[in-house]
Parts: sequence; structure tokens; C-alpha cells
Amino acid sequence: MKPDSATPSRETRGRVVMLVDNGVKGDSRVQKAARSAAEAGWDVVLFGVSPTVKMQKWKLGDAEVRLIPKPAHLEPRRHDLRRPLLRRPLAYRSQQVARYRVQAAKAWRSDLAFRQAAIRASEAGHPGNSAGGSKARLLVPRVSAKVFSKWVALRARETRLLHKQRNPLTAPLDRTVTALWSKLLGERSWRRLMPNLWDFELAFAKHIDDLQPDLIHAHDFKMLGVGARAAVRARAKGRPVKLVWDAHEFVPGLPEYHGRWLPGHVAWEKEHAVFADAVITVSPSLAEMLKEGHGLRELPAVVLNAPVMKPGADEVEGAAPLGDLRELCGIGDATPLLAYVGGISPVRGVETIIEGLPSLPDVHVALVSVTPGKMKAVASTQKLANDLGVADRVHFLPFVPHWQVPEFLSDADAAVSPLHHLTNHELALSNKFFEYSQARLPLIVSDIRTMADMVKSTGQGEVFRARDTEDFVRATKAVLADPVRYENAYEKPGLLEGWTWEAQAEIIDGIYSELLPDRPRRSPAEPDGSGAEDVKNTKGSDAASV
Repeated sequence: MKPDSATPSRETRGRVVMLVDNGVKGDSRVQKAARSAAEAGWDVVLFGVSPTVKMQKWKLGDAEVRLIPKPAHLEPRRHDLRRPLLRRPLAYRSQQVARYRVQAAKAWRSDLAFRQAAIRASEAGHPGNSAGGSKARLLVPRVSAKVFSKWVALRARETRLLHKQRNPLTAPLDRTVTALWSKLLGERSWRRLMPNLWDFELAFAKHIDDLQPDLIHAHDFKMLGVGARAAVRARAKGRPVKLVWDAHEFVPGLPEYHGRWLPGHVAWEKEHAVFADAVITVSPSLAEMLKEGHGLRELPAVVLNAPVMKPGADEVEGAAPLGDLRELCGIGDATPLLAYVGGISPVRGVETIIEGLPSLPDVHVALVSVTPGKMKAVASTQKLANDLGVADRVHFLPFVPHWQVPEFLSDADAAVSPLHHLTNHELALSNKFFEYSQARLPLIVSDIRTMADMVKSTGQGEVFRARDTEDFVRATKAVLADPVRYENAYEKPGLLEGWTWEAQAEIIDGIYSELLPDRPRRSPAEPDGSGAEDVKNTKGSDAASV
């Protein structure tokens, strides 16, 4: 057995390799899945993408995280590697070449200016005449450098225009080529449309193979292909590896980054979906679409993005005490307070909340949205609040660990999810929906399909038309006028108990156990007294940074 596939130090039910195409730390679903699988007795190694050229390792409970460096050698597009003779014959082959030429021209002219200055300095009696030469000697180089600079500037401008034209890959020629490859190769067309998907395969393949997993859990569409290929390699060698595909999003509904991104990824997913032994996803509506779109034999199991209610001992030990939400906002118990958790971007609809505040004169809003490196979105929201004269009622707070969110928000009067209409928004029940629910807050949600239908069926809140500020104000006033009416929805037996990660983890473990029937589930363990406790008991009494 290879060194990397050594027998784990603790007795386990089998080895599970999880795959995700990010750095893990910002992906709560993946973290929860790895932790809970390890707690259920599986030997879990979670592979993600390293942000550096070195592998990084740490532990999530009993699960091990390994971030693998992923060179992007296939990232450049083929047309960037050859001369654009037909579109813009004067352009350079790539922007990198253009930048090099422009800089070289500047360097030449700078050097000639230095030499000319050296001549003048020498004539004034300063040392260094040899560096300058003579004025006559510099005449031809100066004229040549000027002509060369203009020529380079022309070609660089043509290159920029070419890049602007090429980058979206939506020009008639690009669309024709994309359609041609899609028609000719079908599910295999990603090899021409998105060849950089190979970079994931080439980075991860050896690491997966060395571990010789019993089961591969591939999170989302990019890692589906990597996991499928690893499973096929193992099966060809006589090892019946099982593959679980965890579909987080509906790929055809994702935004198009360029004209080949979407058809390339759709083809990649289509080719590899057939190798999955089981499929899980995030909502019933997405499960139906996946079954129909990929001709799956069975409806995918639904594993909701529900919050952890019993965090691990290591999480509790390392977490700072929670501050009081109202104290952090500088308001008392009588002040109406709305809560929003999540990133700030145009499609998330936060501006609808801010625009509604002038019509809600006593209402404050806590935006638990601040993360390092994301201050541009916060700044634009602050500007909007200033322009509307409501900045004193908009409170920007840092993110808290995912398992602390329900308790942190529990002092608010209501929570808002103002998402705009996008395909994947329509299909999802987001993390924040369940976090808000576990905080037992009345909800004010936009009319994106799945979430709106759930709120209407449970009675836990009001629905407003997305991007409609006036209707948002109406819904908010209704909720704040009679919050108990909506809070009573949470008294339905079994509702909140089913909306926990602990309940979802049982579904995942059941799938693993069904795929590997010789690895039976363990009997429920007695509490170990390690410090992990129900999240509702973890709130600190001291105000602190969150």
C-alpha cells in the first residue's frame, strides 16, 4: 500500500474522499458534510484547491482537509496562443506580448533620454560622457525609437480591441465554432470549449488514487468529473468504488462568464453524471430537474443547507464569545430590528432593504455581511444609505461562524431574504433561510419560487415581489405588526427538528451505508462530555467582535 493510503489511526467504516473546487473555509455545506461523515465513523479526507503552490492541511473534527495546488496551464484559450491573422492582423498574439513590447519601447526611449541627458551633463563639466556618446550618434536611435513606439502603440491598441472582442466569445465566428463543437462532440465538447477543466483532473487524480477510497463524494459540478474519473480508474482495477454526486446548483441556470463557459460545463456535467451511484442535492425542485435533465433512475435525495445545532468541541473551544446583536447595533429592545446574513451584491437585493427604510422610520437593519476583501460592496451600500439619510439605522457587522448564526440573530424582530429572480435562486432553499428559521424569526422573503412556496406553506413570514421596494415595505409592516402570528409557525411538531444539519447528516450517512452495505451504521454514541453542546446554549454574555 502506498504511503499516502496508510491505514488510519482510528477504527473506521471505510475511507471517504470528498472533493470541492474551492478553499473549503468559506463553504459551510462542505465543512458540515466532512465533519458529520467523520463523526459517523468514516475516515474522511476532504480535498480542496490551495490558494498557493504548496499543499495545506488541517483538521475539521476527525476529518482531514488537504488543499491541493492546481496549476492553470490549460487556462489560456487556444486563440490566445496563435496569431490573429484574420480578425486583426496588426494585433500581437496575446496581451502578454503586447505588454512586453510596450514596456520594451518605453525602456528604449528611457535609455536614450538618459544618454542624451548624460551628454548635456558632460558638456556642463560633470563626469560620464562615455555613457552618452554624441548628439549625432543618438539621432538615428531616437528617431527609430519614436517610430517603433508609435508602431508598438498601434499594435497594442489593436491587441486590446481584439481582446475586448474575443473575451466574451460571443462574436458570430465564436458562436459558430461553439455550436459546431457542441454538435460534433456532444457531451465530449467540453474538451474543446473548456479544456481547463483538465487542470482539476491533473491536479487531483494522483492524490485520490493514492488514498484508494471506498467512496468518493464529489461536491458540485466541477468535481463531479474529477470524482467520476477517479471512480472509473479504480473500478477498472477491480476496486468497486462508489461515487456520490452532491449537486449544489443547476448548471444551466448559472451566469455565463463567456460564450463557451456554460455549454462547456453543461457538457462536462452531462458526460460524468452517468457514473454516479447516488445523487443528492439541495432542494426538491432541483432534484426533479436533475432527474429529468440527466435521465437519472431515481430522484436525488434532498440534503438541505440546514445549520449545525451541535457544533464540534473544537469549534466551540476556538470560537470567540458572541456579542449581543442589539448592543452591537447600539439599540434597545424596543427598537424594531431586521436581520440580513450573507454577501452583498446586486442580485442579492440588499438595496431593496435600504431603499425601504425611509418608509419604515423606526426600523433598523443589521447586515451581517462584512468579510475581508469584500469592502467594495459594503461601501456602495453605505453610500446608498447615506444618500437616503438612513445611514444611522444601517449596521454593518462581520460574519459569524455558520453554527453561531441562529443564536446571534435571535434578538432581531424579523429576517430578510431579498434575492432577485435568477434560475438558481428560484430552485434553492438557502443557508440563511434555515438559519433564520432556527432563530425562530418571522421571515420577509422575495417571491423566488422555492423559498416563497415554503414560507407560504408554513406561514412563517410574508412574501414580497423581488426588487419592489413598496411591496417590501408592505410585507415588513405586516410582519412587525403581528410577529407572534409568524413565530407560531415554528411550533409545528418536527418542523425545526428536520431543519438541522444533524438530520441531514443522517440522510448522507444512510446513502453511504446503502452503497456500502458491509459497513453498517454505528449505534448512537453516548454524549462524550467533550464540550460540544446545543448551539442555543453557546451564546456568551459579553459583547465581543463577531
